[in-house]
Amino acid sequence: MKQPPIIVIHGGAGTIAPDLREAALAGVAAAARRGQAMLAAGAGAVDVAVAAVRLLEDDPTFNAGRGACLTADGEVEVDAGIMRSRDRRSGALAGVRNLRDPINVARRVMEATRHSLLVGEGAESFARAQGLGAFGRHEVETAKAVERWRRAKAGEAAIDNRADTVGAVVLDAAGELCAAGSTGGVLLKLPGRVGDTPLVGAGFYADPELGACCCTGVGEAIMARVLAFTALREVAAAPADAQAIAERLCDACSAEHGGAAVGLILARPDGAVAIAHRSQHMSWGLAIGEGAVVAGLDLAARRLDLAGG
Repeated sequence: MKQPPIIVIHGGAGTIAPDLREAALAGVAAAARRGQAMLAAGAGAVDVAVAAVRLLEDDPTFNAGRGACLTADGEVEVDAGIMRSRDRRSGALAGVRNLRDPINVARRVMEATRHSLLVGEGAESFARAQGLGAFGRHEVETAKAVERWRRAKAGEAAIDNRADTVGAVVLDAAGELCAAGSTGGVLLKLPGRVGDTPLVGAGFYADPELGACCCTGVGEAIMARVLAFTALREVAAAPADAQAIAERLCDACSAEHGGAAVGLILARPDGAVAIAHRSQHMSWGLAIGEGAVVAGLDLAARRLDLAGG
């Protein structure tokens, strides 16, 4: 029996403010629906993953693209990464200022260069030379992000474990897999700080035998575990236990780093799926074949789905 296409979305592991929870749930569900419709029409995994991430980059609810958080200096610096399974090619960018659609540029790095990662001004120059990128402070800044930065600078709000990053993993009808992610990083980060999102093996990975995985949370914790690759490798040994393995890895990764927010989404060629996090929230959406889109802000809905509820 042919494996139906799959798309899994996340909107960031961490703590989602009460006034953003409804919008976060709606956003990941919309991204999953868009991907499901594209897959049903025969679109490939890369196109679908990019389209889903772009939807979330344009949604100011999330910390990516428009609405990305600010550095300690009050600037916006974004990162993004993408990888396809068939040849393990990847593309990424890091530390690029005021860019609304970084996943588009990451894709072009993957498809049009011999490199995998471009950073800072070099990445911006490449994007402009390619005719890509919605650049400008007006493209990324929102009143919500500026107010959050102001309150954090004043010590009026916590900065740890805020929900961050958006991502997608896709298995298309031809068996191709893709993982893609985009982020504004962490609030009040030092200028030039880069987390896991644009790093192959840590923030994302795709392999024809192992599957595709995308991570979210505190990048320093995720990098230390090379979490995306580690999760795929461990699940490959016991695909039926994918969910339990993913939850165990998130728990261990978080515990090693003082309770840091950690999460991941994963899909295998055989259809095994995992959605896991160690944090108060992680918005996520899932569509398998023509089935109903399932979405949640924590693991309760996912566990109900696994139980056939």
